[in-house]
Amino acid sequence: MSPSFRASEASHRYVLDTVRTADRDRFLAALFAPEPARRGLMALLAFDHELARARAVTREPLLAEIRLQWWREAVAEAAGMDKPRAQPVVEALAETARRYRLTADGFIALIDARAEEIEGPLDVVRAGAALADLELAVLGVGDETTRKAAHAVAAAGLMGEGREREALLAGVRAEGRTDPAALPILIQARLLDRPLPPWRRPLALWWAARRGRW
Repeated sequence: MSPSFRASEASHRYVLDTVRTADRDRFLAALFAPEPARRGLMALLAFDHELARARAVTREPLLAEIRLQWWREAVAEAAGMDKPRAQPVVEALAETARRYRLTADGFIALIDARAEEIEGPLDVVRAGAALADLELAVLGVGDETTRKAAHAVAAAGLMGEGREREALLAGVRAEGRTDPAALPILIQARLLDRPLPPWRRPLALWWAARRGRW
C-alpha cells in the first residue's frame, strides 16, 4: 500500500480555482459530494482540464506529446510510493490516488484518450469513460447500471448539442435506478437537457440533487 500523502491547502485552493473557472458546471455538481470525496473529484477535474489544454496551448503535435508524457510520469509518481513532484494538481492527485487506491493505469487511460486530440477528433466515449471510472472510484460506486450512466453523462458533456446526445442520455435514464452516491457526477446531465441562463444553472443542480434525479 502506498504511503499516505497530504497536499497543501494552497494546492487544493489552486485546484478549486482552476475547476471553478475552467469547468463551472462540473464544479457546481461536484460541490454536492461530501468531503473528502469532493476534493478528490476536484483534483480529477483539474487533471482532465490540464490534459485538454495540451493541444490547445501549442500548435506543435510534438510539444503536445511532450506535455502528455510529463503527465504520464507525474501520475506514476502520484499513484506510487515516491513523493510527487511539486505541482498543485499533481499533489492533489497524489492525495486522491493514495486515499482511494487509484492506480496509475486509470490516470494513463485518461491521458491516452485525451492524446487522440493531438492528431484528430476526441473519442468522447473513451475519454468520458476513463474520467468517469476514476470519479466512481472516489465516490465508492461500483454497480454496472450506475457505471453505464456515469460513462454516458461524461461522454454527453463532451458532445455538442444534438439528437445523439439526447438519445444517449435518454437511453441510460431508462436503464434503471442508479446509486445516489453518484449524483455529484450525474446531475450535470440536467444542464445538458436544455439551455439555461447562468443564474439558473446552480438552482437546477440543487433541485436535481434534492430530488435525487438526474
